[in-house]
Amino acid sequence: MGNIYDNETFFAEYGRMSRSAQGLSGAGEWHQLEPLFPPLQNSAVLDLGCGYGWHCKYAADHGAAEVLGLDASERMIGEALARNAHPRIRYEVQALDRYAYPAERFHLVISNLVLHYVEDLERVYRSVYRTLRPGGVFLFNIEHPVFTAGINEEWVLDGDGKPLYWPMDRYFFPGGRETVFLGQRVVKQHHTLTQILGGLLGAGFRLEAVEEVQPPEEMLGLPGMADELRRPMMLLVRARK
Repeated sequence: MGNIYDNETFFAEYGRMSRSAQGLSGAGEWHQLEPLFPPLQNSAVLDLGCGYGWHCKYAADHGAAEVLGLDASERMIGEALARNAHPRIRYEVQALDRYAYPAERFHLVISNLVLHYVEDLERVYRSVYRTLRPGGVFLFNIEHPVFTAGINEEWVLDGDGKPLYWPMDRYFFPGGRETVFLGQRVVKQHHTLTQILGGLLGAGFRLEAVEEVQPPEEMLGLPGMADELRRPMMLLVRARK
């Protein structure tokens, strides 16, 4: 994952996305994700796959005592330092599957649109459970399994180029799915809903919230957004240790 995000062409395209240019207000899930945050005052926060650091800065601005943002991409960390530096935030170039996850270190672990690149979800769940303090929260946003099971993650179109339906295949066969994202071939990991939620329960978490993302009304008129309510794209989950 770090390699593709360090690709100059890919990274330039990523920078043109609304969530990159506008920050949290440009992310379609933010209106549902923000209310799921626990109180942040004096907390220790870990962001897995922090990207530009928007969530790290949000945590620091809302009273977190310390924030650690990890990302496998040097370009992402460079952008985070440029856009969202803060005295209580530390950024590191680090893959989430190589981090040490010290025991009972953090009050909140957040991960936004990263876990669908991870093959072994259960390993990550166990690591996050270990690094959370008792009562700590794991809050994440992952691509919805209906989306990752989509064939090339594309609509079937009619003769006029209008979407007819969203095709899915091999839903119950988890694993790598090659698709095109921002003009580049990338491999994402398809996980079933049972794996995503059942894996959390198996690791010892208690589920507190599960929400399928619906873009806010003001975004539905933007180019490419007209059909976003016809199939789910993202899944928000909040779990507590």
